[in-house]
Amino acid sequence: MSNVLSGIRVLDLTNVLAGPYSCYLLAQLGAEVIKVERADSGDLARQLGADSELNQKKMGVSFLAQNAGKMSMTLNLKDPVGKEIFKKLVKNSDVVVENFRAGVMKRLELDYDSLKEINPKLIYCSISGFGQDGPMAPLQAYDQIVQGLSGVMSVTGDEETGPLRVGYPLCDTIGGLTASFAISAALYRRSQTNQGENIDVSMLESTLSTMGWVVSNWLIAGVAPTRLGNQNMTAAPSGAFKTKDGLLNIAANQQKQFERLSKIVGRETWLSDPKFNDREARKVNREELNKELENALSKKTAKEWAALLNQNDVPAGEVQSIPDVLAHPQVEARDFIQKISNEQGHEINVVRAGFKLSSGDPKLNSYPPELGQHTEELLLELGYSSDDLSYFKQAQII
Repeated sequence: MSNVLSGIRVLDLTNVLAGPYSCYLLAQLGAEVIKVERADSGDLARQLGADSELNQKKMGVSFLAQNAGKMSMTLNLKDPVGKEIFKKLVKNSDVVVENFRAGVMKRLELDYDSLKEINPKLIYCSISGFGQDGPMAPLQAYDQIVQGLSGVMSVTGDEETGPLRVGYPLCDTIGGLTASFAISAALYRRSQTNQGENIDVSMLESTLSTMGWVVSNWLIAGVAPTRLGNQNMTAAPSGAFKTKDGLLNIAANQQKQFERLSKIVGRETWLSDPKFNDREARKVNREELNKELENALSKKTAKEWAALLNQNDVPAGEVQSIPDVLAHPQVEARDFIQKISNEQGHEINVVRAGFKLSSGDPKLNSYPPELGQHTEELLLELGYSSDDLSYFKQAQII
């Protein structure tokens, strides 16, 4: 297991996806992540997912996907005693991550300015839809809303089908990645300066930051992007094409790749045709070129063409389903899926972070926690007695 964040304690106050995913990545790198949840319901993701029985047990698939490697503690942060307990935790922690609406933590008196008085070296990360200031700061944010506002949907699909939502919570995930990056950078600076940090992550801005090409085409070139469906705006033929049995992605973005493609599919005449032999001409005549290419590709399956094209240095790959890619030899060879189990013998498969380290690959060391599974352990560690715990339960503080 990689321990690059060994000794770092993270208090995870987040719900659903962006925040939990960020802390999930930190846990894989060896950080001790304590998920602080509401006692009555916990993270909403505990009730979400395709298995209704798991949802009823507050161990929904959506929760299992992002919370392995963490501890769970229940705590009522609206109660004065609950706040004091949390502040004791903060005193010996390194990072706090929250994704409430802007202003909520300040009303609870648990914002960065309040907590840095307790722990000046604290790194405090707020993840929200639109950031902590600006006219939209107080609004709730869901991935679908941010996909629409960010312009992602405007460039997804084609003129007939779009705008379309990307088929998974893209903006939530990018927000979580951005938070992990910022937290890691702040931890590094603190190791050099002993200074804490207040991080303000906007899902909207995080998403826009990843849209460099389409955004810059407008900012720099003054060209508004259009929907091209499965086609690549920068080259042709480059996109998804019908074969004998399914779709095949081909990226013949360079002239040499196009020349090799022409010969492999038996269309050498393209090389002397003024409509196709030049990069810009191919873009102008994209529709005609695509039609001819699909006629040629209809002779073989997507898998057969992918093997043949890749052997000849023309980038290609089948359009796969989720079950297909998770069973793919490449994914298996990289040991990307990890099986973890709990003390009751329940096993699940989860995905690891998308990178490896020579010092030890990111890995999860425990099954996703049941709601409040570690509350008593952590309170005893803070110096509270068994009688205190009984009172906390009776007063609904935990």
